[in-house]
Amino acid sequence: MKADYFLLDVFTDKKFGGNQLAVFAEASDIPENKLQLIAKELNLPESVFLYPPETENGDFKMRIFTPGKELTTAGHPTIGTVHLLLNELKTSCKEDKNLKLEQLVGEIPVTFDREGDKCINITMKQPNPEFGRLIQKRELVAEILSIPISDLMPGMPIQCISCGNPFLFVPVKSLNVLAEVKPRIDLLQQYENTLGTSAFYVFTNDTQSEADTRGRMFAPLWGITEDPATGSASGPLGCYLVRHGLCDGEKILCEQGFEMGRPSSIRVSISHTNHIIDQVFVGGEAVLVGRGTLFI
Repeated sequence: MKADYFLLDVFTDKKFGGNQLAVFAEASDIPENKLQLIAKELNLPESVFLYPPETENGDFKMRIFTPGKELTTAGHPTIGTVHLLLNELKTSCKEDKNLKLEQLVGEIPVTFDREGDKCINITMKQPNPEFGRLIQKRELVAEILSIPISDLMPGMPIQCISCGNPFLFVPVKSLNVLAEVKPRIDLLQQYENTLGTSAFYVFTNDTQSEADTRGRMFAPLWGITEDPATGSASGPLGCYLVRHGLCDGEKILCEQGFEMGRPSSIRVSISHTNHIIDQVFVGGEAVLVGRGTLFI
């Protein structure tokens, strides 16, 4: 049996940057017990398997796997898949500027603009945030990241936030500190339950660019040593920035992947009323890099 897939770079407008993604556009014939094995074989941050919709409003059913686990939702797979469907495969959707993807977390709406025969400004609406407890064990977090506690951003909390996937948000003082972070897998395994997640998003607002933040995401227990662009973390990152008074949320530009040599740019917008966040949007660009065939 053969299965064709497409390879994309997401959250970048240039090849060989951003976050890599494999999309199996017709996955119905792939055996269920092979999906995780395929993702592990390709060893990309995520692999997507597409199916016909199961609901009346949906355009596609979508399953997302890292090399280590299936995800309920994810950002760069959503943006990259929609780019592939609209700009490369010229797939029609039920609504002119709106496409709905059925993911394990539920229905994810994606909007876009049309510019000639190209679809641009691809933006997903993420689930509203769930704010976890503030982590008081700052020395433990610093030890897990292999940095001194003095390198953590003073006065700013460490908190687990989820817009579908939980991430621990850790603000640090500078780009130099961000570059020095080296997570300890042994401590991640030991304290995963204590912290609420094993996925760490470490960031700074010391960007020295037009971006509002630069971050790094580590999820080695998910099979991701480091991720060059994490849409599902960028939404809750925006929620963190709004909740703790670092920005108004209207337009947030997040950099990621620079320390890996895969620069990425992610657009985030957070809508809130009376300090209650009611909408989370994440968007970006993608480029098709290649295609292949897997012998199953």
